This record gives sequence, structure tokens and C-alpha cells, in this order.
Amino acid sequence: MALAKPQRLGPYELSSHIATGGMAEVYVARREGPHGFQKTVAVKRIIPQLAQDPEFVAMFVDEARVSAHLSHPNIVQVFDFGEDEGELYMAMEFVQGTSTAKLIRAISGRPQLLPLDATFHLILSVLRALDYAHSAVDEEGTGLHLVHRDVSPGNILLHASGAVKLTDFGIARAARIERRTDAGQLKGKLGYMSPEQVVGRELDPRSDLFTLAVVFAELLTGEPLFAGQNELDVLMRIRDADLRILDRAHIPEDVRSVLLQALARKPKDRFEDAAAFASALEDVIRRRRMPVAPSALAQALMNLNLVGGSREYRLAQQPDTESLLPPIPVRPPEEELRSTVIPPVRAEGGSSRMSLPSTPLPTSWTLRLGDDVRPGLTYPEVIELLVTGKVPAESAQFSKEGSPFQVARGYPELSRFVTSPALAWTEHMPTGVIDRKMVDRATLPSRLYYLAVNRETGALLLQSGEKKKKIFFVDGVPEYVASTDRAELLGECLVRRGQVLRMEVDMALAMLSEFDGKLGDALVGLGVLRPIELFRAVLDQTQDRIVEAFSWSDGEIAFLPGARCQEETLPLGVKPFELISRGICEHYGYVELGEILERVGNDSLERVVPLPVRVESFRLPEREERVLQSIEGRITRSDLEDRAVRENMATPDEVARAIFFGLSCDILRTPRWRGFVSSHPRR
Repeated sequence: MALAKPQRLGPYELSSHIATGGMAEVYVARREGPHGFQKTVAVKRIIPQLAQDPEFVAMFVDEARVSAHLSHPNIVQVFDFGEDEGELYMAMEFVQGTSTAKLIRAISGRPQLLPLDATFHLILSVLRALDYAHSAVDEEGTGLHLVHRDVSPGNILLHASGAVKLTDFGIARAARIERRTDAGQLKGKLGYMSPEQVVGRELDPRSDLFTLAVVFAELLTGEPLFAGQNELDVLMRIRDADLRILDRAHIPEDVRSVLLQALARKPKDRFEDAAAFASALEDVIRRRRMPVAPSALAQALMNLNLVGGSREYRLAQQPDTESLLPPIPVRPPEEELRSTVIPPVRAEGGSSRMSLPSTPLPTSWTLRLGDDVRPGLTYPEVIELLVTGKVPAESAQFSKEGSPFQVARGYPELSRFVTSPALAWTEHMPTGVIDRKMVDRATLPSRLYYLAVNRETGALLLQSGEKKKKIFFVDGVPEYVASTDRAELLGECLVRRGQVLRMEVDMALAMLSEFDGKLGDALVGLGVLRPIELFRAVLDQTQDRIVEAFSWSDGEIAFLPGARCQEETLPLGVKPFELISRGICEHYGYVELGEILERVGNDSLERVVPLPVRVESFRLPEREERVLQSIEGRITRSDLEDRAVRENMATPDEVARAIFFGLSCDILRTPRWRGFVSSHPRR
């Protein structure tokens, strides 16, 4: 769109606006020089309403720093980075052509897809760009360890000549650049993420290979690889690497073999790096004696009317709006939230699902507990009293707006919180529990390992006075965790992590009655969280609640076999073995471990053969894992510690943690160790 009046930004005259993305807007610009010199570039700047936000400014600067180190024929080049009256901008290569996003849309539904030679040229070009970026170094020769994190069709630009260029390193992560997002925060476009990206794990270059393979698959099939009814459905299919759509696709077997390896759910099962991925494709090309050149792609783009006479321009950093996740709205200050009118909630496709009042009238509740009467309670306050076990659900009585007092189960809006096996709390351990013991720090990790390795279904119950916790397992995998700790409630977790404002939680709490008392649903319904953000928040909350159990030092612990939470749960995919490792690392110190290991003295340690679970499955810290892997034959604790310190393998603290972990998780054995696993044979 041409500007009504040309604007200047530094030495660049902005001639037309091209697009606005989540963080920046881009323009076609021209720079003039002496003797009639002119150069057309793309200029990117932060959108005005975010220009004063230090986080977005820092991300913009990071992008410029990363781009400054990259110079490759298949990467959009950044020419200049400047500031004009306090406004930062980048000038970059201007690509005349189209994007892979438009190419995929153009071939969708057609009987004739993109020719195989053109597809191979496109993917190989991006692999060369990734191979270069992943191996990029700074001026001193130190590796940058870049991960692009957004290899999506809108960021793969296609020149009319058939040249292919990867762009937008705006959310790339470099080892020497401070991360501008919380650990595990979701970035990337819907449908173009790796499984580890969805669940918030640390990413390495193999994540980029997976997302490029998604693009590869869509070029081969002409349809989305991870289609779903809604955003959460798509993300779950990615998490599980659900490739069922390929079963009905007509893909040559040699090409399919390469594609499936690149789309492996676990990074270790994919190609080692971009060069290996490219080598596998080149082997197919050689066997087929298939010429691959830019001209094949250029001809295909022309045949599809994506380039040519229209001289359609596609600038370097223009986001493809149809492949972007819904933009995150700019959050108003808390004082403005008080006057914010809640908009109607829209379902998929834009139809109105529910129209909510901006300031619903609160319902007043009164609690009567014996002679104790507490008037003026709100609905969220009543729910909090119930879910944290602060009032006995069976004897506490409530009055709503002056109605006669009755127990909570008499009110439909409260019944779930006192009848649900997950949410209802009793004063004592329920009947039917087994393995009821006092909490023993020495055997606590071993108990969780036992449930996981034996694929138990039921609830692990912990209780110490008013502090209670229930961890529901299904086939050994934690499905749901309930806790009476207020700090572990979803709203508190979200505020503490900075994902929402306190006022936003209060706004959602005020609307709980419209969402069956479910805060997560209310936050999504009000537009505060996207479904995938709720999924990540619940995953983090569940894992943190389990890890916190490793800090317990008193109280009772028991198992209720067969118990199910009966709550609607998200398919979280919690990794129990990894949480055991994390719990030990976070909640067991060297002094305590020394006291626990005194039980085995200096008896010989040896590895269990065969191992019930591979050591790698626990994702131990590198040095602790190295200690365990180094044990061959029998060795005493003192000798192992001496050797580890002498060889700079690990510190005494790390050796003690490795030994305790090994004994707890049936990796090591020694005669006098009596952990939970050793005293409970597998069922």
C-alpha cells in the first residue's frame, strides 16, 4: 500500500507499506546516493505501540546482532541497522517473488503438485541456509549455536529466478545473546513447530530440521501435515508427531524414507544435522539421476502465476499472516484493566459463543462452620476454601444470597468441588490405601519410580497436617495433581511466572460461574490466554506440583490403587522419569545425601543388568549421568568419588547425587540399601 506522503527513516525513503506482524512493520524503501545511485531495500521497524517496550526493543536488537553474523546466498541479508530520533530500524535484502506459504496455498487441491525436482531444490536450499546458520561463528571464531525456531513457509522466500532465501531470525536463539523469553515459552507458527517446541523443551538445530520437514511434507502432499479442529488439537498432533496423513499420500518410497527420519518425534532419531539431511536428499537425486536447478522452481512459480508479469514483490521480513498464530494483544496497564469491557468470546470461525457482561454482579455467599459464620464471601473465595481444604466439605454449610444454609453439594456450582475425587479433601487417609508409611526422604524418589516403572494406575496421597497432595497416575504416567497449597493454584502460578496480570486473574475469577468454576477455561474464554498457552501453563503447574513433593520431610504417604481423578484433563504427556531426576536435583543437598548414604556405608556398588529403564530416559545433568555410565564392575562410594574428582568428572556433591539417584531408580545396587523398589518386587 503506497504511503500518502513518503516518509524517511534515516537515509531511507519509505515508499509503500507491505505488512505488519506481531512485533514490527515493514516497508519498501529506497536509498539514493551520488551520481544517480539508487537501491531498493526492505525496511523493518518496531510498530509504534511497542517501540517503548524494553522487551520488544531488546528482541529487535538481538535480531540485528544475529543477522549481522550471517552472510549466505540462501539467507536474506541485513544491510544496515540504525536509529532515527530514537526509532530503531533494519534495512535488508528485498526479494522480488513470492513465499513458500503462497506456493503451498497455490498447489493445495490441485491434481498436479509441485514437480519433485523443484521441491528438492527448495528444501536443499533451506538446508544449506540452516547448515550455515547452525555453524555460524562470531568475529573471534566462537560458535553462535543458533536455532532459527521459526522455519515456516512464510519465512522461506522465493525469488522469481528460483533462488530460495530463509528469513526472519527474529526469534532465533543464540548462546551468547540473552534469552528474551521465559524458559520454554512458545514461539513459532501454528502447525510449524517441533514436538519439543510444543512442550517447551530446550531446542537444538534438530528442531529446525523437523519444522523444515513439515514444509517438505506439505509441498509433497499439498495439504497441512498437522490439521486439527482447533489450535490445541494441532499442537497435540505435533507433540505426538502424528503422521497419519502421510499414510494416504502418494510419496515415492525413497523420498518417504528421508521424510520420516526428519519427522521423527525424538530429536535423537532425526538426522544429526542439516548437512546429513541434505546428503540423504542428494543420494535420492543421484539414484534418480534427476537434475535439480533453480530453473525448475522458477518455471513452476511462473506456471502457478505466482511471479511474472505482475511483478509481485515479496520483501524479506514480511510475515505470512495466514500462517501466524493469533496475535497476542498489547496488554493495557492494570489501572486501565479496571475499565476494560470484556468482549464477546468468539468460537472457531468467528461465530459468537457467549456474550459476557463487562462487570458481572458478584454473588454473596455466607459460610457457617459450627459457631463460625463468615458472610460476604465471593464465589471464587468459596471455591478456594474448598479446593485448598480449608473447610471440611461435608460439614461446612453455605448460604447463597441469603438462601437457607446447606452443604456445598447442594449447590450445582459447588458440587463438583466436593464430589470430585481429585478436588475433594477428607480429614484422614481414605479407606483402601496400601503401602501407608511415614514420609521417608530416603525412599520418596524410589516410590515415584516404582509407580512409573510398574505402570501403576491410582493416586499417590501425601498428607502432613493441613498440607495435602494427590498425584493421579494412569499406566505409570502422572495425569493430574491436586494440592491444598494456595501457591500452587493455577492463577497464582500464572501471576508468579508473569504470564498474566493479577487483574486479569481477578477478571477471570469474577466470571468463573460462566465456565463451570474452571479458571483456565475462563482465561481462554476471555482472551487472556490462548489454548496452547493454557496447555503449557497446566503442564508446568502439574510438573511443579510433582517436583514439590520431593521437598516433603514429614507426614504420611500412601497409594490408593485404581483411583481416577474423574476430572477433564489435557493430554499433557508428563515424563515421570525426568521429574524424578529434577526432584532429586532441586530438593536434595549434599549434607542430606551424605546422611542417607551412610546407610550403605562403603559397600561396593554395581550397576543393575539389564537396566529396567535406560539412564538417558531420566535426562540427568550431564556430570551425574557420566558418573553412572562410568561404573563398570564393583566400586565403593569413596573410590568412585576419588576417581570422579581426580578425573574432573564430577564433584563430591554430584557423585553423591548420582549414587542416590542410581539406588532410588534401580540403576545401582548395594547389599544394605533398602529402598522402596528393593522391598517391593514388580507386579
